[in-house]
Amino acid sequence: MLYITRWKVYLTVGICVLGLLYALPNALSAKTVEWMQAHLPAFAPQQTVNLGLDLRGGSHLLLEVQTDDVITERMQGMVDQVRSALREKKIGYKDLGTANNEVYFKMTDNGQSNEAHDAIHEMDRELDISVTDGAFTVKMTEAQIADRKRAAMDQSIEIVRRRIDESGTREPSIQRQGDNRILVQLPGVGDPQRIKNLLGKTAKLTFRLVDEMASADTTNRPPPGTERLPMVDEGSGRGPSSLVVQKRVMVSGDMLVDAQPSFQQAEAVVAFRFDNLGAKRFGEATQKNVGRLFAIALDNKIISAPVIREPILGGSGVISGSFTTQSAQDLALLLRAGALPAPIQVIEERTVGPGLGADSIKAGTTACVIGLGLVMISVLLFYGLFGVFANIALLVNMALIFAVLSILQATLTLPGIAGIVLTIGMGVDANVLIFERIREELRLGRSPIVALDSGFKNSRSSIIDANMTTLIAALLLFTFGSGTIKGFAVTLSIGIITSVFSAIMVTHTLVALWTQVKKPKSIPI
Repeated sequence: MLYITRWKVYLTVGICVLGLLYALPNALSAKTVEWMQAHLPAFAPQQTVNLGLDLRGGSHLLLEVQTDDVITERMQGMVDQVRSALREKKIGYKDLGTANNEVYFKMTDNGQSNEAHDAIHEMDRELDISVTDGAFTVKMTEAQIADRKRAAMDQSIEIVRRRIDESGTREPSIQRQGDNRILVQLPGVGDPQRIKNLLGKTAKLTFRLVDEMASADTTNRPPPGTERLPMVDEGSGRGPSSLVVQKRVMVSGDMLVDAQPSFQQAEAVVAFRFDNLGAKRFGEATQKNVGRLFAIALDNKIISAPVIREPILGGSGVISGSFTTQSAQDLALLLRAGALPAPIQVIEERTVGPGLGADSIKAGTTACVIGLGLVMISVLLFYGLFGVFANIALLVNMALIFAVLSILQATLTLPGIAGIVLTIGMGVDANVLIFERIREELRLGRSPIVALDSGFKNSRSSIIDANMTTLIAALLLFTFGSGTIKGFAVTLSIGIITSVFSAIMVTHTLVALWTQVKKPKSIPI
């Protein structure tokens, strides 16, 4: 006898009701959804499916990380390390410099070559060191270069994500492409200029002492250990266009734990706070250099150079300058997100208008409605009352798909809509297998109840096997695909799981309840 346990009925009905509730916000107005999100608890049905770039409109940016600059910067830093190592061992050298990602120098006494080799080797045991007639060449190994570039890419992706999240952009898509590129898609962002400005800045913040005597002398080269940096507001007439600062960084921006826009004397400023180590260094630097100028430089441009009037021991301070409210907010955002390990360049930019996205939504919705309508009519004509059961299961299947997409906060794209349309056909296919098996049992002379019971039991394995192979293909698409292919794979995978549930559980429950109520002598199929 066709029988279904009571707990299975309750479970099926419960899942269907929850699916309908969590799918409901997608059919409500934006204002209603905003009210629900503001007043209902977080677990309540209030989320809607996120629309992708091709449906909502927005900006598409392809960024290139200049990973070669990481290696160049490392070699420039190695020059100072080599100088310090040789001086510490009192080893004579000359012509120390860097070119083509190599550090080179010559010995003044070839007899000290072995000592120099050991000193550099102690500095970094993985460096490639070659010596020819007292001429040293020091460079990184290929493995070291590859590791640094890979680390720079991973860090760049994370910082790009932080900056975009801090800017308030919702549902961004940030993906790695190749060895040194990042694809950024920003749904709903019509003007990407501010985002480009935020991503284009390396945001390396440094605090360095100013050499006031050298700054006043613009005719000679800066003294050793110093460099001349331009002021951000150079040419404004309000101060010098550049200052000479020490190359030694007293405190760096990577020691910041917070930065927020604020106001001081009716001017926009950025308030910052260091971690414990940064607070200690900042306090020592200001305590030992009262009365001197302390330059605050961002990406080798001086934002401001205030006078240290008294020691600042609390580990916090403010950055003042020619800030607007927006620029102060952006600088605080950059400092909170952290500095990029290498410069980033925008090499491709596309903007999708909201009108085009609306047309895509209309076309996709039309395709879904037409496909769903034709399938439901066909099933109704072929199977009569059982076609009604199949159509109810199909509608539940659609509700469950949108409920899962809403709960997961997945992004729906145009290929994703194609996956849903495909799922409509696949969802009814399982019911067709069941109904045809029931017809076959009836033709063999089975009683109505036995035919129904055998139809559901014997078709179950075929349904699971057929959908499992499709699910494996969808998972492979998601694993090895990118961008829109992943969107198609996500909706297809969700649709496969919900269609199996709706066919096996929902249709089974409806038919079982119908037989218990009607106790039919024949099957209208």
